Formats: sequence, C-alpha cells, structure tokens
Amino acid sequence: MAEPLFLAPVFHEKIWGGTGLKDEFGYQIPSDHTGEAWAISAHPHGPATIKNDLYKGMKLNELWDQHRELFGNAKGDVFPLLTKILDANQDLSVQVHPDNEYARIHEGELGKTESWYVIKAKPGAKLYYGHNAQTREEFAEMVKNGEWKKLLRTVPVHEGDFFYVPHGMVHAVGSGIMVLETQQSSDTTYRMYDFDRVDKKTGKLRQLHLQQSIDTAQVPFEMPKLNHEEWDVGDVHVTQFVMAEYFGVFKLDVRGKGDFEIKDGKYRLLSVLDGSCDLTVDGQTYPLKKGDHLILPSTISCYTLDGQATIIASKPGDEA
Repeated sequence: MAEPLFLAPVFHEKIWGGTGLKDEFGYQIPSDHTGEAWAISAHPHGPATIKNDLYKGMKLNELWDQHRELFGNAKGDVFPLLTKILDANQDLSVQVHPDNEYARIHEGELGKTESWYVIKAKPGAKLYYGHNAQTREEFAEMVKNGEWKKLLRTVPVHEGDFFYVPHGMVHAVGSGIMVLETQQSSDTTYRMYDFDRVDKKTGKLRQLHLQQSIDTAQVPFEMPKLNHEEWDVGDVHVTQFVMAEYFGVFKLDVRGKGDFEIKDGKYRLLSVLDGSCDLTVDGQTYPLKKGDHLILPSTISCYTLDGQATIIASKPGDEA
C-alpha cells in the first residue's frame, strides 16, 4: 500500500534566529536564537527522520539511497530538494549562491537556487533582492569598498508574497520575516556583507566570501520571470508560483475537498502552514495539521485533501 512519509524537522541555531518557530508552529526548539527548521532534508548537515510506515527512524538520505523506487527511480547521488522554515529575528547576511558547476568544483555539492514563501512579515519588513551594479568591475569595486546602500536593492515584503532566488542573485531575508524556503539540497552560502556583526561564540566577525561572491553573482541583475498560473481542483485553489529547472512550488488553499491526480510520476513535498485537513491515499486517511511536513512518494498516483488548510507543495524540476 502506498503511504505518505511524515518527517521530523532538524533545527539549527543562528546568530539571527529567535523563537518564532516555537511561537508559530509549537516546535520544540533548542534555544531562543533558533533560525531554521530543516523540515524535508536529506542533506548531511541535517537529515530529517521518517516518523511513520515501514521506514520509521530512517533518515531521508538513507531512504533515498536504499529505496529509490519511492522517488520514481530518479537519478542523482543526493535527494535534490530541501524544504526549510526560516525565522529571521534579525537580518540575515547578504549572500550569493553558486550554480551547480561552480559548487561542484569548489564545494563538492550542488549549487543553490532557492525560493521563499512569506509566512509572516512585520510591518515595514523588507528583503534584499538584487543589486544596482551594471558591470562586474563596478560590482567588485562596490563590494570591496562596502558601498552597500548604493549597491543593494530592497523590496517591501508582506505575508503571502513569493520570491524566486536563482543562483547568482544577491539576496537576504530581512528582520521580522518568516519564510518557507524551497531550495536545492545545498548548504553552500557566500557571505558578502554581515552588518559587521560579532559572533558571540568566537568574539570575531563572521567569515565573508567576497571573491566567491564576485565570481558567482549575476551581473547585471535581472528580475526573474515567473510562470504564475492558478486553477481549482474541486474546493482546493492551486497557485503555481514557479515551475523552473530545479523545482516547482505551489500553494494549495484547501477550502473543502479536492481530488488530485499525479500524472507526471514525480514525488511531492508538502508543508502545512496553517489550518488542518485530511489526506486520503489508497483508502487510508491521515490527519494533517499546521507544522506537518511530508513526502508523497512516486508510488502515489492520486490523493484527496479535505478540510481548511494552507499548504505549500513542491516537486523536482527536470534538472533536479
């Protein structure tokens, strides 16, 4: 019988973290500066654990290695996606992520394209999203001279917004924002600017990666183009935010009952951000509540959602 795979998140403390993951989702966090919940992760820096089924207690990376049939016999050495929730109690560092080739050569892992769905945002919250340099030489000069106000673009943020962050984009989540992040399974981050913060553990400024940032940044900045679409599946309103090379991201506004068919043979990642609903697969019903994270394996071809909930779903793209 085909069954969903429920996962237990792994938490990471960050200099910019807070208590939002506990306050919003009731998670048992390790401290009052917890920044990230790695909810669906097979990355070695924080693999999530299966909570149910025959595979209870297994790490997702182990499941990927030993039971590739659950993932449509997909190729690749690593599970390609990672779903996180980030609680930015302070600004994150301004960063750039490399593409697959640069990351493979210099870091020995995948590159990092990511996206953010904004769960909560305080009034006046903003993201750092792109830059104003027109040439790589100008970009390098502004970075090395610390001309951050002149270089960095900011955009206002509101609950329910979605942002796509392809590799090479200069970016940072700002203070007072909580996002669900869908990304390639990579932990490579090149810091350009960290607001001159001192790491309390070391008493020193955190490491910057200026040359790597200059090497990998997209210059000039181009606003990503999203293939936004909307449709209804019964009483579920589906919003496609993006369908790109590494992943697609969708919002499921469950306002009753919807019967879904999976015709592409790809597994799905689901995160329940609000409300509750029932998931029915192969005649078996599973209650879903706020804060749950799960995978619908490729062995599932149809499922039903019934209730009142907000879910962010994703699936691998053709290049994942």
